[in-house]
Amino acid sequence: MITHDDDWWFRVSGSDQDIYERLLPAEAPLLDALEFISWESFVPELESYYCPHLGKPAIPPLILLKLEFLRYFFRLSDREVIARAQTDLLFRWFLQVPICRRLPDPSSLTKFRGRLGAEGFQKVFDRLVCIARDQNLVRDRLRLKDASHVLANIAIPTTLGLLAQLRKKMLDVIEKIDPEAAGGFQIEVERIRLDTEHAGDDIKLQERLAFVVDILGWIQEQQPPSAGQSDLLWQKLQAVRQLSEKIVNDFLNPGQGDRTLSVVDPEARRGKHGEFFDGYLVDVMIDAESQLITEVEVLPANGEEAKDTIHLVQMEHQTHGNQIEKLSIDGIGFHGETLRALEDPAGLAVDVITPPRDFSSSGGLPATEFKLSDDGSCVTCPAGKNSRHRSHKKDKPNTTTYAFTRDQCAGCPLVLQCNPNMTATSRSGRRVTKNKFEAEYERARQKAKTPQYEEVRRKHPAIERKLNEIVRHHGGRRAKYWGQAKVLAQQTMTCFAINVKRISRLLNGQVCALESPATAR
Repeated sequence: MITHDDDWWFRVSGSDQDIYERLLPAEAPLLDALEFISWESFVPELESYYCPHLGKPAIPPLILLKLEFLRYFFRLSDREVIARAQTDLLFRWFLQVPICRRLPDPSSLTKFRGRLGAEGFQKVFDRLVCIARDQNLVRDRLRLKDASHVLANIAIPTTLGLLAQLRKKMLDVIEKIDPEAAGGFQIEVERIRLDTEHAGDDIKLQERLAFVVDILGWIQEQQPPSAGQSDLLWQKLQAVRQLSEKIVNDFLNPGQGDRTLSVVDPEARRGKHGEFFDGYLVDVMIDAESQLITEVEVLPANGEEAKDTIHLVQMEHQTHGNQIEKLSIDGIGFHGETLRALEDPAGLAVDVITPPRDFSSSGGLPATEFKLSDDGSCVTCPAGKNSRHRSHKKDKPNTTTYAFTRDQCAGCPLVLQCNPNMTATSRSGRRVTKNKFEAEYERARQKAKTPQYEEVRRKHPAIERKLNEIVRHHGGRRAKYWGQAKVLAQQTMTCFAINVKRISRLLNGQVCALESPATAR
């Protein structure tokens, strides 16, 4: 283990102590963070990512974690945080290193992030939430959840540009495996360029797509080396094969969605959050009382935010063994599958508060007035008549439409009340749509009529302010890295820095855990 034989890193002399005492400010956020956060409690988690007794002594990982924290707290680069820590006494005191100690090279932070990955940073974040729970700052009465968009760290290419990116990536890998084959493909690249120089974009696209398919065919014909999956080049070849198959399939099936936007970051997607954007979603859940972030996740831009609510609650339950009482979510939470999973008494048993929506598309009596038969084959209208037809739509698997004939409705005394849109020329009677989650939707609608609903919804803007703090004050709006896992590590550390600031302020009495929304930050 990395013991404090690493003490030589942290050994502050008497003269150093005297300088610190003379020059440090009386109050500063970093002083509070050092005093109120048990940084030593992170050491066991960090050490689990290092091999003991292998190679020369490692830089104490707690130093690297603190430097990462400083990066996100002050929005600095690797080089900037090291440069500032070399000369800033407050930084050095926070790191708890001697004044003369030379700090790590900036590349050490890159290696540290690669060593921990998204999983390691998630464990560090969970440890911080545990510290807050031990201080009775996090309670389980109410969680607030919302998401915001994160712009991918890429320039979105044109369709021709995307094929060019893919072709280069494929040939770069082939060059290392079979230089002669790569050379032959490069000759064909030049031929296609010359032949289509004055052609239209549709011809250029057709020729280049066909060529990429040819290269993909060559890759698919390759046999694994004797080393099998342990061969690094073979793994790279299979990764580029998988990416190529996905992009080719996108071109051949343009209407299926979930398109790969870039070879540079193939996991980024196009989504809509107010307006269309390219990148990811950062999904966050906070404790309504302390306004501490309890869980964070990153989804592709077109990810299912509603279903991710289930994942966030499950993660918190599994990590802390707690039981959340209530959860407030915006209109995206009015989603039958999500409501059922969260509110199941035998499962997560969370009381969900979400603004309801009206799915009815026509006037007349509501669908709830039509009784569904036990076998689901028909519905009975208030006049006692049974529907004659039922149908399903592929894009709406949870709904069934039941239809009455024109003759059934024409002579009904309730027709004006039930089906006011029916006229003498109508070919059919009333249509009623039933959803398999109708009970969950109706329960949410009834909650929205209670004073408790209004009370909870008044607290909900706190999560919007917290997201604003993440994306604007701490640079979370733009991804620093490529790939969903690395963007998750970025957002997790951003939330870690924000939580450290919040915990320090709460324990220092600078803010009240139950402060009003108007003053909370």
